[in-house]
Amino acid sequence: MTIPFKDTSLYYHSIGKGKAVVLIHGFLESSRIWEDFLPEFSQYGQVITLDLPGHGKSGCIGDEHSMELMAEAVYTVLRELDIQETDLIGHSMGGYAALAFLENHPDMVSNIMLLNSTPAADSEERKLTRERSMDVVQKNKEAYISMAISNLLGPANRKKFSPKIQELKKEALKFPTRGIINNLKGMKIRTNRTEVFRRFSGGKIFVTGKADPIMDHLEIKRLAGITESNLISLPGGHLSYLENREKFMKLCISSKK
Repeated sequence: MTIPFKDTSLYYHSIGKGKAVVLIHGFLESSRIWEDFLPEFSQYGQVITLDLPGHGKSGCIGDEHSMELMAEAVYTVLRELDIQETDLIGHSMGGYAALAFLENHPDMVSNIMLLNSTPAADSEERKLTRERSMDVVQKNKEAYISMAISNLLGPANRKKFSPKIQELKKEALKFPTRGIINNLKGMKIRTNRTEVFRRFSGGKIFVTGKADPIMDHLEIKRLAGITESNLISLPGGHLSYLENREKFMKLCISSKK
């Protein structure tokens, strides 16, 4: 389904009935990453996926996609479906969007899973990396996408999951250059929402890869302690939903029962 959103369109999909959960994809991904999970997940409730602005079948907005904008996209879909309360599962950038949603609509959130994600803001070093990435995208989008997606996994899993990695790259190449840059800008300027997450009284869980090259495992462990959240550490890198598919599925299903 596509619905109007700020002079462009927003794509979403809903399946199943019962308690709702929104699966929010990460940077250079789309709602397609969740397709294999939907048949089983939807047996336990309503499952909603969407393409965030600048990704998949959703359009670009302005010259910057803030996490607040991403949260508004999620809210727009929930309003369209007349859903008053939901769980949120956000992968990487999708976790940033979930936290922005939590800050703006705390009464609508029951539980949050931050999957290979963090409530912290970018470090100064990371902000510089975002700036350099914007330049590379402008000059050679294909090279940037290939490098960025490959670097999410260690060498062994890069080889093991090569077909899926190629699918991600092929899908991301369809995204407009403007959208990729807008999303890099949005991640760079996002605020620290550690305190927002700490104050949240619902269920909260970090799922992290022990060898994640993007999210330092020890730092995520520290943040889990600060925010009084559950921590699930899995082998592998930044794509825990792919590298640990069965364990991820069991975590999600157990939270729905």
